[in-house]
Amino acid sequence: MNYWLMKSEPDVFGIDDLQQSPNQTDSWDGVRNYQARNMLRDQMQVGDLAFFYHSNCKPPGIVGIMEIASRAYPDPTQFDPDSDYYDPKSDPANPRWYLVDVRFKRKFARMITLDELRSHPELADMVVLRRGNRLSITPVTKAEWDFIVALADSRD
Repeated sequence: MNYWLMKSEPDVFGIDDLQQSPNQTDSWDGVRNYQARNMLRDQMQVGDLAFFYHSNCKPPGIVGIMEIASRAYPDPTQFDPDSDYYDPKSDPANPRWYLVDVRFKRKFARMITLDELRSHPELADMVVLRRGNRLSITPVTKAEWDFIVALADSRD
């Protein structure tokens, strides 16, 4: 099992949108970074778990958990001229961009903010906390995963 952190802007697609989707499942489209695409396409497996991270908001942070519900497949938005994620250089015979389906698992009672993540020495090596990191998908270690879930479950 792999663990991930996946960022989305809550005003574009937030955890509540996922929870309200049919079967609480939706496609994670719009990934337009090669490194993030490669992790999504080559490493993500059905059943992997991911933190849902609200980004580009005040404050940003982890709001819940979702499960990877499909293997990667071509992102149709790359071929749609009306989509914000259209890529005129992408070829249907050799797609450039991929997506996975994700399924809602749980929403945390409180957001684990970016500042809170930074305040814990146990998370100092977390990829999302590295200076200059802007990736929308990052791996999470089992130890980091367990620590953050414990934070979310704590009542303090």
